[in-house]
Amino acid sequence: MIKRMIYPGILLALFILFWELMVRQLEVPHYILPAPTRILRTLTLQQSVLLHHTLVTLEEIIVGFLLAFVVGVSLSFLMFQFPVLEQTFYPIVIGSQTIPVFAIAPLLVLWFGYGLPSKVVMAALIVFFPIVVNTLDGLKGADSDAVNLLRILRANRWQILWKVRVPSALPFIFSGCRIGISVSTIGAIIGEWVGSKEGLGYLMLHANAQLQISLIFASLIYLTILGVSLFYLIVLMERWVMPWKRFSEAR
Repeated sequence: MIKRMIYPGILLALFILFWELMVRQLEVPHYILPAPTRILRTLTLQQSVLLHHTLVTLEEIIVGFLLAFVVGVSLSFLMFQFPVLEQTFYPIVIGSQTIPVFAIAPLLVLWFGYGLPSKVVMAALIVFFPIVVNTLDGLKGADSDAVNLLRILRANRWQILWKVRVPSALPFIFSGCRIGISVSTIGAIIGEWVGSKEGLGYLMLHANAQLQISLIFASLIYLTILGVSLFYLIVLMERWVMPWKRFSEAR
């Protein structure tokens, strides 16, 4: 893991150095593009403020992700078991992704208010699609030979589901979770932009109105760290649930 971070770390360091030199050389005003050192100073001075708003956004993301996971996986299992449900709901699931969350965000705020529920729903709407699609593909992609073998042994439909299809679907489910947790920040931030009193999105709007551009960059750094941390948390959970994957990667 550490070795994999060396080259990206070097590239990032060179980019930051170039950024610092160009801002100083061209004398770019701090309210247009602050230097990295100024952003670092803001990170230090505004640490408690940034941490408070980060925890608010984290709560929105976690609750929204869990809601999307429970509903998405349950719907995928139902669609797989009952084809009529797949014919009914799958086109709706796909069609729901053609509507940008930003377009319906004002309605969600109107319906669910300025508090946590509207942000949770927005995050869940973005996470929902990759989880549903990947889970359904995983259930359908089970080894046909293993399925036929259990049928020969007179296993019933539910035994085949839990002994073959669910284990084979786990990599797909976690793949959908990795994608979902990566984009869940979008829904939470959009919700905070449309209407909120807390969160990193609210802090960015507040900083932008006062031309505190360094605070915007500091918020983006916290948001990036938050998203990357959640992504690797899913990766760790995947390795814990599927220990055989660690051995295959080691080889």
